[in-house]
Amino acid sequence: MNKTHSTTTHLGARRLRAVLTWVALAASLPVPIQATAQCAPSAQQAPQPATPALVRGVWVASPDHNRFFDSPASMQEQMRVWRQQGINTLFVAMWNQGRTMYPSAVVSAVTGVSIDARFQGRDPLREVIAGARQEGLKVYAWFEFGFASDYQGGLGSELLEKRPQWAARDQHGKHVIKNGFRWMNALDPDVQDFVVNLVTEVVDRYDVDGVQGDDRLPAMPSEGGYDAGTVARYRKAHAGAVPPRNSKDPEWLQWRANELNQFVQRLHGEVKRRKPSVQISMSPSPFPWGRDEYLQDWPTWLRNGWVDSVSPQIYRYNLAAYKTELHKISHEQVCPAQLQQVFPGILLSLGSEYVAPAELLKAQIQANRAEGIQGEVFFHSEGLRKRADYFGADYRATWPR
Repeated sequence: MNKTHSTTTHLGARRLRAVLTWVALAASLPVPIQATAQCAPSAQQAPQPATPALVRGVWVASPDHNRFFDSPASMQEQMRVWRQQGINTLFVAMWNQGRTMYPSAVVSAVTGVSIDARFQGRDPLREVIAGARQEGLKVYAWFEFGFASDYQGGLGSELLEKRPQWAARDQHGKHVIKNGFRWMNALDPDVQDFVVNLVTEVVDRYDVDGVQGDDRLPAMPSEGGYDAGTVARYRKAHAGAVPPRNSKDPEWLQWRANELNQFVQRLHGEVKRRKPSVQISMSPSPFPWGRDEYLQDWPTWLRNGWVDSVSPQIYRYNLAAYKTELHKISHEQVCPAQLQQVFPGILLSLGSEYVAPAELLKAQIQANRAEGIQGEVFFHSEGLRKRADYFGADYRATWPR
C-alpha cells in the first residue's frame, strides 16, 4: 500500500504515480477465472469464522502525517470523533522505516533501536489501546513496512547494514529497490523469523484485537528471489534447474508466491496458538497484479482460512474502475461464503494532493453494499477530517437496518 513514508510530499507524489500505474497495468492483465471446485464444500474445506467481525475501519498513518500521536489526550479526543463518525476499527501504524511505536526487544536485538526516537519514554501502542477501550473501538497493529527495510536509504537502513545477508537480490545480484523502497528477502528463513517475532511480540505483550499486513507483508517485488539460498531451494525442487532469467515467468512467479503462502500459514499458526481471538487481517494489492509484481496470492490465503479478513486496496479515482475491481473480487476471486470477510480499502485522502470527491465516496460505498459487503477501510485518517460532512449520519445511513 506504500502508505506512509519519509515526508508527506514524497508520500503524495509517489503514491499518486503508483496508483495511476496500477490502473494502467491492471487493464492489460488477464483476469483469473475462479475454479468452482475450489468453493465447493468438502471435508477439507478451511474452517470459517463463526461470526466474522464487521469492520468499518481507518488506517491511522505514522506521526509524519498527522497529529494523532502528540499526546494521550489528543489520541483520546480523536478516537471519540472517529467513533461518532461511524468508525469501529483502527489499523494503527506500528512498524515503519525500521522503527516501532512501542518498545521492541526484537528490533533492538538487530539494530540497537528499540522505539521511534519521538516516543522515548512513551508507549503509543499501549496508549492507543487504553483510549480505544473507552470508546468501544478495536485496535489492530498495522505492520506497515512489512518486509521493506527503508525508503530511499533513510531510517531503517540499519537493518541491512547490520544484516547484509538479509537483502533481497535481483538476477544481477543487486539489492532489490522498487519505488524507492529497499527490500529484505521475504523468502529467507531468518528474515521470516524476524518478522514473525515482530508480530508475535505485539500479540504476546499487548491486548490488541488484531494484526495486519499490507502490500509489503507478506510481499517482495518479483524482481527478487535470486539470492543463493532461494536459488538453491528452487534447484532442489526442480531437478537442478536454475530459476528463469525472466522474473515474470509464470511458474517462477507462483513458486515464490507459494513460499509466501507458507509464510502466511505459519504466521496464522503462531498468532492463533498464542491468542485464538486475535484477528489476522491483510490489505494486499489487487489480484493478479499483486501476485505478478509482489508475489501476493491473497485469494489462497483467504480460501485456506489463514486470514480472518482482507481489505484489498481498490484505490481508484473513478467509479467504473472501482466497480471493475470489486466485481473481480466478489465474482471471480472470493468464494461466496467468504465475501463477508472482505472489507475493501478505499482511497480517501492522499497528502495535500487528493481528497475523494463526496459523490465518488458515496458511490463506492453504495457499490460495496450492492455486492453484499457491509464494511470497508479508509486510507487514511486525515481524510475523515476532510470529509467530515459525510462521515457520521450519512455514512451510518448505508448500514443495514
